[in-house]
Amino acid sequence: MRRRRRLVQLVLFCPLAGALQGRLPGIKVKYLFLAWLSLFVGSWVVYMHYSSYSELCQGHVCQMIICDQYNKGIIAGSTCKDLCEDHTLVFQQCLSSSPTHQVYSGLWKEMEVIIKCGVSEALKADSSPDATPRRRDVVLFDKPTRGTSMDEFRDMLLNFLKSSLGDQPSLAALVNKIITVADISQDGKLSLAEAKSIWALLQRNDFLLTLSLHEKEHTSKLLGHCGDLYLTEKITYTSFYSMDVPPLLQPLLPSAIQRVIHQWFSPAWPRRAKIAIGLLEFVEEIFHGTYGNFYICETGNMGYNTKYDFKIVDLRKVATEMTIRRFLKGRHCEQNIDCTYGKDCMAPCDKLMKLCKSDVVQPNLAKVCSLLQEFLLHGVPLDLREELEKQLKTCTTLSGLASQMEVHHSLVLNSLKTLLWKKISDTKYS
Repeated sequence: MRRRRRLVQLVLFCPLAGALQGRLPGIKVKYLFLAWLSLFVGSWVVYMHYSSYSELCQGHVCQMIICDQYNKGIIAGSTCKDLCEDHTLVFQQCLSSSPTHQVYSGLWKEMEVIIKCGVSEALKADSSPDATPRRRDVVLFDKPTRGTSMDEFRDMLLNFLKSSLGDQPSLAALVNKIITVADISQDGKLSLAEAKSIWALLQRNDFLLTLSLHEKEHTSKLLGHCGDLYLTEKITYTSFYSMDVPPLLQPLLPSAIQRVIHQWFSPAWPRRAKIAIGLLEFVEEIFHGTYGNFYICETGNMGYNTKYDFKIVDLRKVATEMTIRRFLKGRHCEQNIDCTYGKDCMAPCDKLMKLCKSDVVQPNLAKVCSLLQEFLLHGVPLDLREELEKQLKTCTTLSGLASQMEVHHSLVLNSLKTLLWKKISDTKYS
């Protein structure tokens, strides 16, 4: 009897065992494939991240080139000794968005700073350590040449500023400011190394604007330089919101969800009003300013400090009127978008002549008001909402036509600034 039971159990088990043996290889292959795929994808993501990081972040290359040329006596600057000898200027977190424009947070004598360095020539050069500095020396630090007098260098600076900023009556004062910044020895004269360094820096739009707007409280303070590397103060908050949606996720999230996230992580309304007043003051300062007109070509580069004072984060996103006019002159177009400088400095297209016109369609004030609609209307006091909404709507419809730029824009800007200031003037937020 027992023998029969064993035979029955054996007969029943055999098909089951056979079925499992038939499935196990398939199951093993499936899981092995998934594991291999996960490993491959993970490795690819890590590789791409490392590749993009190593391409974007070339701080070590920048420091090597700067110090090599400092040691050779080719360049000079107020922070060269700190960077190359005393090592009291240290690169920290990479903030670069372009391989040719290196941006790092750093420490300089225990103070937090932002370090900016251009390495476009270095990256194009051969990869050997000796070839890079030599190529950079030839390409970047070629002016002025030996034997150039101070008067000749002043003329070089003045002509350069006229081509960059327009023929402004105040340019002579800016030339003096530039020479003061370059004169490290403070003897009223420039060595060839000092002159080459400041000339190289002026070829960078962001440095030129930093100097041009140095008297404005809404730009980062210039702290020092070495060759074409320079330092500015660190801006505490580099966005209007304490948390931004990562760029990779922005296309995936609806704009309504992004707005809700911004609302959650925005300062209290009175503090937002103070930041907005600072932004409006900045718009006022760069419109017919001391050194001409400037255009904001991307509104996503704005922040503030710990006192909630507005600060412009990246002056590469700001352009001079002369720069935009040169870009538009004789430019072929089919539609308005073909006449766009930067991200959103757009001029109309003459569809008959198929050439770009010179007037920017949307002025700074209209762009800023579009930004402030989202930033200010959330959580606004009820007694202010209707009037603020009305003024912002009027502001966003302003055009860039020369006939409207003077009186109308000033009236709209001052009215908006006064409305906000009255609401917070008697509070601790003022």
